[in-house]
Amino acid sequence: MNNTILIVDDETSNLKILSFILSPEYTVYTARDGQTALGIAEESQPGLILLDIIMPGMDGFEVLRALRASDKTRQIPVVFITGLTAGGLKAKEPAPEPAGYISKPFGAADVRAKVRMHIQDPAAKGAVI
Repeated sequence: MNNTILIVDDETSNLKILSFILSPEYTVYTARDGQTALGIAEESQPGLILLDIIMPGMDGFEVLRALRASDKTRQIPVVFITGLTAGGLKAKEPAPEPAGYISKPFGAADVRAKVRMHIQDPAAKGAVI
């Protein structure tokens, strides 16, 4: 089991909160943009990536496409972090689907449960939490 998580969000406060929630149990890497995230993902091969959808430059959908296009990162489960509604997500859904979603605002217990599910079973597909 790979207990490493990469959190990608352009909002520093979200990075801090999620890191605080997850760092006691997991090794956490953070990135504030898609390009940095791709480099960290290739280098560290995290067990899970939590990826914000709306970011300047590369958005989450573009990052997910790039992750799926690389042999080194193709199999890493990606869970989108989003404030978008289900309707907004459907309109923007990329060809490769994320493993799941965490809705903003998020609670610590919900984040831990979703992460635990995907770290223990990377093939798990879950509902929005």
